[in-house]
Amino acid sequence: MMEDDMETGTLGAYQDKLRTFPNMRTKPYTPLIFRILLGINVRVLFILLLFGLGAIFYVGASTSPIIVFVISVCILSFLVAIYLTKWVLAKDEGPPEMVQISDAIRDGAEGFFRTQYGSISKMAMLLALVILCIYLFRSTNPQQESSGLGRTTSAYITVASFLLGALCSGVAGYVGMWVSVRANVRVSSAARRSAREALQIATRAGGLSAIIVVGMAVIGIAVLYATFYVWLEVDSPGSMKVTDLPLLLVGYGFGASFVALFAQLGGGIYTKAADVGADLVGKVEQGIPEDDPRNPAVIADLVGDNVGDCAARGADLFESIAAEIISAMILGGTMAQRCKIADPSGFILFPLVVHSFDLIVSSAGIFSIRGTRETGVIVPVEDPMTILQKGYSFTIVLAVLAFGLSTRWLLYTEQAPSAWFNFALCGLIGIITAYIFVWIAKYYTDYKHEPVRILALSSSTGHGTNIIAGVSLGLESTALPVLVISVSIISAFWLGHTCGLVDETGNPTGGLFGTAVATMGMLSTAAYILTMDMFGPIADNAGGIVEMSQQPESVREITDVLDAVGNTTKATTKGFAIGSAALASFLLFSAYMDEVSSFAHEPFKQVDIAIPEVFVGGLLGSMLIFVFSAWACSAVGRTAQEVVNEVRRQFIERPGIMDYKEKPDYGRCVAIVASASLREMIKPGALAIISPILVGIVFRILGYYTGQPLLGAKVVAALLMFATVTGILMALFLNTAGGAWDNAKKYIETGALGGKGSEAHKAAITGDTVGDPFKDTAGPSIHVLIKMLATITLVMAPVFL
Repeated sequence: MMEDDMETGTLGAYQDKLRTFPNMRTKPYTPLIFRILLGINVRVLFILLLFGLGAIFYVGASTSPIIVFVISVCILSFLVAIYLTKWVLAKDEGPPEMVQISDAIRDGAEGFFRTQYGSISKMAMLLALVILCIYLFRSTNPQQESSGLGRTTSAYITVASFLLGALCSGVAGYVGMWVSVRANVRVSSAARRSAREALQIATRAGGLSAIIVVGMAVIGIAVLYATFYVWLEVDSPGSMKVTDLPLLLVGYGFGASFVALFAQLGGGIYTKAADVGADLVGKVEQGIPEDDPRNPAVIADLVGDNVGDCAARGADLFESIAAEIISAMILGGTMAQRCKIADPSGFILFPLVVHSFDLIVSSAGIFSIRGTRETGVIVPVEDPMTILQKGYSFTIVLAVLAFGLSTRWLLYTEQAPSAWFNFALCGLIGIITAYIFVWIAKYYTDYKHEPVRILALSSSTGHGTNIIAGVSLGLESTALPVLVISVSIISAFWLGHTCGLVDETGNPTGGLFGTAVATMGMLSTAAYILTMDMFGPIADNAGGIVEMSQQPESVREITDVLDAVGNTTKATTKGFAIGSAALASFLLFSAYMDEVSSFAHEPFKQVDIAIPEVFVGGLLGSMLIFVFSAWACSAVGRTAQEVVNEVRRQFIERPGIMDYKEKPDYGRCVAIVASASLREMIKPGALAIISPILVGIVFRILGYYTGQPLLGAKVVAALLMFATVTGILMALFLNTAGGAWDNAKKYIETGALGGKGSEAHKAAITGDTVGDPFKDTAGPSIHVLIKMLATITLVMAPVFL
């Protein structure tokens, strides 16, 4: 099946310079929903669109003016994305040989995406059925009982939210992939003229994807919230209170987490298995360049950049934003209820407004990066990383102003007139934390700084010393981020705690919400951060197209610089994602404890790890991270072995490949990697979903027979705490070490320490190969895993009681 989808069997004569590439599938692929839309008459489609927008605005207006503002900003941001799409697609694709390579990459990426998301959708439907059965037979909490929200209604609401979250996450992934496979060749073509123009195209392509992903996350939650508000007649006599409404959105976050985890696993296994296989045989054994057209695995490697780094990262950031918004809405509603705030809607809807402003300020940052007409420039006049950092700094300044405006608008209350200022400072802490995280990741992964240069120097004494230096660098890199997170959490909690908001008994209640506001501050520039992340694989693909189409060396020099910068931006955004995952998991953990307390009808404010069963739950949580990482890395290793064997087979059976007399079978490598990655993603993904549920049920039964009624909930809480702490450290180590190994290799390829082909270069390739599954498979998957564990425990909380 995979070969039918992604491989055709005809190969023509091999030319002196490779100019033709086979299609990876038999017919163009467009998702079903887009085929349906394209089949509708334009006028009818326009009328339906107007009707849909009218319905959305009507529901929003029936809920709150804040919702109308949020929806309006999201729609305007989509118009900006449409403009950027037209701008990028208007750029030329270059000569025919570039277009043919790009088409081969696009065909392979879309073919894999169809098969991968087909498998994910089937698993999502099965899990939705499981959730439905659990909710139909679970107990209800006092809030649901008082509002008349029965088990059946609650079950269908949760399942609908789950499926909508999964669908939106899948669309976010598709958008990321769709953009990247069309922008890569345009960046390649622009590099023939100007480094700055190539940088601008890559940035705007990443930007339009980022705007759509963030906009979809915000408008999805806003519309779902407004729909539930109107349908359930919230705040009317005998109905649900608005402060309890955010808990109905948890299923949306769970659906987004579910898809993001499998997208990250499958895409990560694909891209790194192809990369490792191509490097080990092509660069190490045959001594040919990284993206040489003679390498049978090179198309699979370039396809992997799109499905692993673009599609998966789009789903990942969508899930991060959704989880943070929902957890902050829950905590805002809880605090407003305890403080008896007359109009709690500002505290509940504040996260949506923050991300609406994120769309505005990030769009401004993206448009601040402009191209020039400096035709014939061989190297960039200005460091691309400096240009991107200037755009980021500009975005941060605007974000600080927007955040202050948002807090004064929505968080001002007569009960504590100065509370909004404390929360504004919490947001500032989050923004500063995000900036420091980006700087730390850049310091440890950019070859302009000492750590990577020391790692490159270690390559001159052999492969072993390179591995030792890379592991030690990764371990050391965990210290600064953890210290920053620790200071951020304590500072934000203290500012919230002293804001002046108190409950009926006079106890301060703003601490957790202060931490939530700091998390929102971290993610207040998420669209620009995702733009920098998407820039990386687009630049990488552009370099591959330039190499395979055998463009002049001056063009490759430009794409090499952009590729090295892309490695750094990917590493910085992963560090940013880990930091936000840590704070979001802390918030979701607090929401989980509140949910358990609500269902159990007794306080549940602390977890005592001195209880043996609870301590065992913590050990199981830490073990889960290590086993998950091991399975993810071994999946890459096994798949890479298949690629290595296939590439070696082709070089042996087709000796004319090296002399350009025979053409490699690219499609065969694509099919091998695609089928293997889909097979290998199941086991670690199932481990992540089943483990917390199984542990909770087993210890619930044990607690029943030993007279400990909350044992199941306590053990799961310990599992979640230990998994979060261990996962943060593990993800930091894996991402930083992998990024540093990659850029150490890039540094040597600039001519340092003997340059390409030297012994130091070979050792650096070994380090890069080891780091590939670290930074693009296990590391990114772990921070998705952390948030999914937090979400699934919140959804399944009643099962553990």
